[in-house]
Amino acid sequence: MSTNMVRNNPAIMASIQKNILEHISLMAQEQVQLEYREQMQEMMLMQQQAAMNPMVQQQLQMLTNQIEARKSVLIAEMTEEFMKEEKKITSQFDNDPLLKLKSREVDLRAMENERKKDYDKSQNDLAKARLMQSGDNFDEKLEQNEDLAKLRAGVSLAKSGVQQAEVMIDD
Repeated sequence: MSTNMVRNNPAIMASIQKNILEHISLMAQEQVQLEYREQMQEMMLMQQQAAMNPMVQQQLQMLTNQIEARKSVLIAEMTEEFMKEEKKITSQFDNDPLLKLKSREVDLRAMENERKKDYDKSQNDLAKARLMQSGDNFDEKLEQNEDLAKLRAGVSLAKSGVQQAEVMIDD
């Protein structure tokens, strides 16, 4: 955590912290297994009997709650200890003005990247809207052309009908 590479890369710092918290959880689980070894063996026997006896189910639930409570306390204690150690490490470089400046620079770069990403997304959305609108306009134009073609056909038929009527009248 005290290396420059980790301090200047929030993603790496988050990964390290996540890994540490997973280890804390595993350590607490191991500690609980050591402290409650006999009770856990009893629990395995109780699980087989729990289906038949509701009292055993209740005892099993109470024992499970007791173990989980102890595990929670252990995790809280270990996490607090981790936070103190992390504070010691981070306070070493909190007072360095160059590191503060570098941190600010990294933050500004991240904000700029976020702004660019938002801008690109808005441009993509705008392009999609334009494509959809041009597609709608094209569909409307096709409908208008069909309507005009039908009108022309109707006028043409009407003209030919009038001409045939004149021929019939002349005959």
